[in-house]
Amino acid sequence: MSLFTAALASGSNGNCYYIANDNEAVLIDAGISCKEIEMRMRALSLSMQKLKAIFISHEHIDHIKGVEVFSRKHQLPVYITPKTLTNSRFKLDANLSVPFVPYQSVEVGALSITAFPKYHDAIDPHSFIVQGNNVNIGVFTDIGECCNHVTTQFAKCHAAFLETNYDEQMLENGRYPYHLKKRISGMHGHLSNTQALELFVTHRTPALQYLFLSHLSKDNNCPTLAHELFSMHSSETEIVVASRYEPTKVYKISGQGVDISKPELLVQSSLF
Repeated sequence: MSLFTAALASGSNGNCYYIANDNEAVLIDAGISCKEIEMRMRALSLSMQKLKAIFISHEHIDHIKGVEVFSRKHQLPVYITPKTLTNSRFKLDANLSVPFVPYQSVEVGALSITAFPKYHDAIDPHSFIVQGNNVNIGVFTDIGECCNHVTTQFAKCHAAFLETNYDEQMLENGRYPYHLKKRISGMHGHLSNTQALELFVTHRTPALQYLFLSHLSKDNNCPTLAHELFSMHSSETEIVVASRYEPTKVYKISGQGVDISKPELLVQSSLF
């Protein structure tokens, strides 16, 4: 029993993550153009007919750029919170806009998608776990700090897209103005390599087969540096860098491994 996943795009120039079973697929965010989503799906031989829904994490342009056109063209429902929709300032067809709330799972065929809140400088930001065939795949990007929501959900994953946005030294010594450096490294900004590594080392289980390093900064990180850092601590987990320039290949994620449905890993964490 498996799920299939790929990063169609991952970075400040656009984010879009594909997760599917044999019959249905969803996108987490659509931060590249409609044309680019279609082109990258074709390059991976992914069926547009399987695609059933889009889930939006927050309103920043690198997560919503293609939503309006792509949703309308392919008549795909967009799951988005009312606050995020208001702040996105795009016009979704009324019949295609569907609200969600944290920890109330949305069923898309045999896939179950659960949103959970996080720290980020957006109006109502969420991340997601997609479950199906006894497999959990998480998308953990645009996170300023690893709260209990994030750590609890990460511990459930067989595969995870985890933000490794910046190397702290590169950010400190780089060309960004001081206020932007503070925003990126702040509680509502992004995860550094070090913060993401701590989450990985502390909260992964033996079930975690793949870790996709995601949303890397073009100016403040280096794919080789990030990959080497995590590989030193990877054990049986395969480390993959998701690119800002091209999609990853499609990965098959199985449900083999330890039982991550144990009660101690499913306790919903307290609110912020």
